[in-house]
Amino acid sequence: MNYKYLFGPVPSRRLGLSLGIDLIPFKTCTYDCIYCESGRTTNLTIDRKEYVPIKDVCKELDDFLEKRPELDYLTFSGSGEPTLHSGIGKVLKYIKKKFPEYKTALITNACFFDDPSLRKELYLFDVILPSLDAVSEIVFRKLNRSHKKIDNNSIIKGLIDFRKEYSGEIWLEIFIIEGINDVSIEVEKFKKAVKSIHPDKLQLNTLDRPGAEKGVKAATLEAVNDFSEKIEYPVEVIADFYSGKNTRKNYDDIEDTILKMLKRRPMTLADISSSLGIEISSTEDVLMKITSKGKILREKLDRGIFYSVNNNI
Repeated sequence: MNYKYLFGPVPSRRLGLSLGIDLIPFKTCTYDCIYCESGRTTNLTIDRKEYVPIKDVCKELDDFLEKRPELDYLTFSGSGEPTLHSGIGKVLKYIKKKFPEYKTALITNACFFDDPSLRKELYLFDVILPSLDAVSEIVFRKLNRSHKKIDNNSIIKGLIDFRKEYSGEIWLEIFIIEGINDVSIEVEKFKKAVKSIHPDKLQLNTLDRPGAEKGVKAATLEAVNDFSEKIEYPVEVIADFYSGKNTRKNYDDIEDTILKMLKRRPMTLADISSSLGIEISSTEDVLMKITSKGKILREKLDRGIFYSVNNNI
């Protein structure tokens, strides 16, 4: 089956081997983050609706999971903000009823967490991974470039309320951009907000793939360590990718699968090889073929050469 709403499994630094569930068309989001690995937001919106048919998503889940492949998580993430889909709670309930053995995760910017009815839709997730990249309004606007009707103070209050209601785990991520959200006055605000939210984990991240804006650079290890000391909360610095192997190796079209993966996020040769569960040499052969057709681009960064889809063809 040629999957339209599922991707991977992909090796995740936080969630191990994860099957992605993408409920939002590329690139529809409530934010236009300067560091986003998927590039600039083309549809900046706060309209919650059924962007893709729930029945079609469930049909793909049935097909992929019927043989019960070994996975660490089923993760709602992808091309935009997952909670924009008005049926996210229905898809989650379907998974929990039909495939209860799988853990579920949500990667979200938490922009709608000020809405009690939305929060209730998410109670069945095993883990929620919200991001909080700024506390002050000026830094929030500079870094996340959200829809004008989104209020960052309301998001933080929503996260605090959600912590009181939700029995699962919250892994709060702060994405550090050196010189923007790691300055002393912002870190002091983070300290207060994080203690009020009281996440099970506080995870510090920084850029290791091409961002939406060319001038955005990763924070140094020294800067991340300095942030972790000042925040005065137990932290986990996100590091290497999971090195496991994909259990689903029989793809009808490896080239098409790689292109779909790269459309969602740039990846290195090693990332792609690990995700597909095929040898480096075989992966490299396919990448060379796709590159020769002009379908993908290469960019050298600190962690190696990243491949991404060429959107100009």
